[in-house]
Amino acid sequence: MAIEASFTIDEADFPLSAVFAQLTDATIELDRIVPTSNAIIPYFWIYADDTATFTTDLSDDIGVDQVSIIDEVEGQMFVRVDWNLDHESVLTAIVNTDVALLSGIGNKKQWTFEVRANEQRELSEFQTYCQKHDIPIELTQLHALASLKSDREYDLTEGQREALVLGYSKGYFDTPRTASQDDLAGELGISRQAVSSRLQRGLRRLVASALITPEE
Repeated sequence: MAIEASFTIDEADFPLSAVFAQLTDATIELDRIVPTSNAIIPYFWIYADDTATFTTDLSDDIGVDQVSIIDEVEGQMFVRVDWNLDHESVLTAIVNTDVALLSGIGNKKQWTFEVRANEQRELSEFQTYCQKHDIPIELTQLHALASLKSDREYDLTEGQREALVLGYSKGYFDTPRTASQDDLAGELGISRQAVSSRLQRGLRRLVASALITPEE
């Protein structure tokens, strides 16, 4: 039986802590892509009030070899990263076991990850790996894989789903609106720019999955 698990880890115990030293209000979201090379999670998004102050010099971060900025829009930055996998972290635990990363979101306090395992044994091996290499994860949720409500997979990240559901429940999509992006940001504990991006990207994925028919 497939199992999904959520866990947290302190910000300082995961690579990219040097980003938060530069941008204390930043939220980082690892970008999930279908693997086409040997690169491990090669991209991430940075959301912050002033990304202009960010530099790619992360030499103080032993978990990162190199980063490069791919694109920038207001309050958002798309970054390519080459990890140093000689440094033990959650990333090496994922690479060296059979769990799959579904989402990873971090701020200056902590990272929250969601992983999927095909069976309990694989998840246990992941936890054992973390314990053996002093990677201090804290399990926060564990559940069996839920069936999809339709025959389409919407491919939302946990952050996008959370923002969309909260926006719906608070009336962000109503006319007139009864909640603003600032309201949603306050409840989620992230920046307004991060909320805006999650809503926009989440809606795009929903439309692509539910309404767009792939060309034959």
